[in-house]
Amino acid sequence: MLSEYYEQIEAFALDVTLIGLFLLMAYVVHDVLKKNKVPTIGKLVVYFVLFLGALGFIFKGVMQWVIES
Repeated sequence: MLSEYYEQIEAFALDVTLIGLFLLMAYVVHDVLKKNKVPTIGKLVVYFVLFLGALGFIFKGVMQWVIES
């Protein structure tokens, strides 16, 4: 039974891992920016770039879902 759903389990584990990594990166970036007293515009740029990276993975997942269905 497990072998039937292996690909789905693997895809779910990958998604959860990527979400965890992006949350960890956001926490680390927040901590570094806070300790170094970065100006607001710098924080916005850094968070925007981090968001674009996450958006790329989201877009990849959506496109994969659209192509497969």
